[in-house]
Amino acid sequence: MTVSSAPGKVYLFGEHAVVYGEPAVPCAIERRATVTVDARTDDHIRVEARDLSLDGFTVEYAGDTDYRPDVDVPEGLVDAAVGYIDAAVEQARDAADAPDAGFDITVESEIPLGAGLGSSAAVVVAGIDAATRELGVELDPESLAEHAYRAEFDVQDGQASRADTFCSAMGGAVRVEGDDCRRIDAPNLPFVVGFDGGAGDTGELVAGVRSLREEYDFAADTVESIGDIVRAGESLLADADPDAEPTDDLLVELGRLMDFDHGLLEALGVSSRTLDNMVWAARDAGAHGAKLTGAGGGGCIVALDETPETRTALRYTAECRDAFRAELDREGVRVEASGTDATPAGSTNTEAE
Repeated sequence: MTVSSAPGKVYLFGEHAVVYGEPAVPCAIERRATVTVDARTDDHIRVEARDLSLDGFTVEYAGDTDYRPDVDVPEGLVDAAVGYIDAAVEQARDAADAPDAGFDITVESEIPLGAGLGSSAAVVVAGIDAATRELGVELDPESLAEHAYRAEFDVQDGQASRADTFCSAMGGAVRVEGDDCRRIDAPNLPFVVGFDGGAGDTGELVAGVRSLREEYDFAADTVESIGDIVRAGESLLADADPDAEPTDDLLVELGRLMDFDHGLLEALGVSSRTLDNMVWAARDAGAHGAKLTGAGGGGCIVALDETPETRTALRYTAECRDAFRAELDREGVRVEASGTDATPAGSTNTEAE
């Protein structure tokens, strides 16, 4: 039995534009998905994913992606939950050259699915790491990120970027521009996350931006402007001391860029009333800057504030279900336990075979 975990992320800058080759800077945060894998003697797959969705439903299937649990959750989220796990299993089998390997898999996650915090990437990264290790193969973080990207690429019909999976595998702050992925130095930025309890449809939102970009030149210019914001933010981070607390000047300038980024994302139609209200609540509370994070349409915003004021204000905002501080997680995927003494992450379940 092997247990691995991987962090979620927030986008400091660059979501949506990264799909079109512009750079993005996602940052890993100290909220993790944990996957327990136990090899079976047959080729069946059994999965318990109690915390994978927003409502914490259990997904049980035997590798048949036509199976759907009977739960009161949007069909797209169910498809994603099953699809990501199935894709991770296939990538693990491929990496270990074990096409008939079977697994019992348990998923626990502190990260809501579809909320813009990289839940799917964290589950896929941790799942592939635990499954390959269970089969006696240890992937380096770069190879793991590549396999995880392939899994997300398949599930998202070719619309995935490398940003989420690379960030989850590597930890810390990373820069992604097309196939060029690398870690960058960054101080421990004071992130505050607000969650509206919802989730956007990533495929629909990405398609909407693509349609605008193809129809209007100014929409294409907007996407490029987001790339310019990312480059400006990178320059600020490059001049900062990663081992020191961020200066007020750095936070002010990063915050201004975050505000610009949110305005451009809103112009592209990927924000929502709940996200906008949380962004303004954070700004009114004194945050240096605030923006949506991830695909948008619902989910989460991220703000910069070293004081407790933004978190308090968000918790008293009607649209906000939860607000929490999220430290930068400099560690990517990690092994939590391995061998016969490993403790399962969840309780015993029944097979759907």
